[in-house]
Amino acid sequence: MATVTADGTRRAERVRPAAPDARRRSKLAPRAYYWFVWPAVIAFAGFHTVPVLIGVFFSFTNYAGYGAWDFVGIANYVNIFRDDRVLQAYGFSFLFAIVATVFTNAISLAIAMGLNAKIRARNFWRGVYFVPYILAVLVVGYVFQFLFSNSLPRILSGIPLFRDNILANPDWAWTAVVVLAVWQACAFSIIIYLAGLQTIPADIYEAASIDGATPARQFRSITFPLISAFFTINVVLSLKGFLQVFDPIIALTNGGPGTSTESVTMLIFRGGFSGGEFAYQTANAVIFFIVITIVSLLQFRVLQRREADF
Repeated sequence: MATVTADGTRRAERVRPAAPDARRRSKLAPRAYYWFVWPAVIAFAGFHTVPVLIGVFFSFTNYAGYGAWDFVGIANYVNIFRDDRVLQAYGFSFLFAIVATVFTNAISLAIAMGLNAKIRARNFWRGVYFVPYILAVLVVGYVFQFLFSNSLPRILSGIPLFRDNILANPDWAWTAVVVLAVWQACAFSIIIYLAGLQTIPADIYEAASIDGATPARQFRSITFPLISAFFTINVVLSLKGFLQVFDPIIALTNGGPGTSTESVTMLIFRGGFSGGEFAYQTANAVIFFIVITIVSLLQFRVLQRREADF
């Protein structure tokens, strides 16, 4: 490396090589990263990837969860599409998921807009609405079970639907499960919508008000388009979570009356662990995983197109 002196002449300077300690640290740094990453990779593979692969393997057998087994090829997968109980469980799961997703997002967005407004004790109310998310589903479910089976028949005795225990009604028991699931799921969705609403500058609303835009017009033209990405996240997560509903059903109806509120996850659990259908329900779980993946990808594709249109 050359430098220019005061008299205009150039003087060569010797570049000092990197210190041995610095070179050693630069070589050891990537190794240190691996030491942090590998334990997590091994744990994930041991508790997730390997069990999944073992389950897929057994889905091609007639393994009952105990004893000997033989390969049966794709017989389990073929029989699933012929099983009326499985098809009924899929129908219930999708009906439940769609209804619960609609109500969850509509209610959550309305509450989030109220909590984002200039109200008294705003932070307190935000904390209150988040409480359902941190409560145990089974504990809350048993409280709701008492309300539906004991309190509501006395309070709303004049309404035929609630005069008797709605949980014992095979046509309407699923609505009670929807109420519990939506009540708890709204807490998380509210937080997501609040995060989106806080990214909208207040100047936009002030300019719209000056131009004479009504609150409804502001919501259609400003609020919803600017939080469309947050809407996409909430809808995808809500539908995926509700398709896998399990705890609310266990607490309220246990799949009854009969099998009217039996979801796919409950059917997999019952048949796989206590019904001697381990391989058969494992195949059902593989199909359910593929279904949820396809539904989620379709949601992202459709909703992201709407984001682009906005």
